[in-house]
Amino acid sequence: MPGHLIRRLHQKSTQVFQHRMRQAGHDITPVQFAAMEALRGAPGIDQAQLAHLIAYDRATIGGVLERLEKRGLVQRAANPKDRRARLVSLTSAGAGLIEDLLPVVEGLQADILDCLGPAEREALCR
Repeated sequence: MPGHLIRRLHQKSTQVFQHRMRQAGHDITPVQFAAMEALRGAPGIDQAQLAHLIAYDRATIGGVLERLEKRGLVQRAANPKDRRARLVSLTSAGAGLIEDLLPVVEGLQADILDCLGPAEREALCR
């Protein structure tokens, strides 16, 4: 069943990601990486926009960002146009970490789909 296979692929993806991050000496989750990578391409967006970009729950993105902020990887500031919204950007440490992690994450993609041939991988991604 496709639903079961998708769940299994997600489990494998998460397992491979966590293993490769530990090997590289980093403690970062897939969601944290996704948030930081999105911020690299869209600095200064608000938390709600970030949640939308990475298809994550708006109610829980704040906790993800709080943990990244405590580690000095992102910074949040009140939006001068809307005091209820928080604008988010990578710090220089966060930008440096993303640059270090990109090759690791790019390298683990093949491990996630190791049971598929090249044509199958292309079809899945399409």
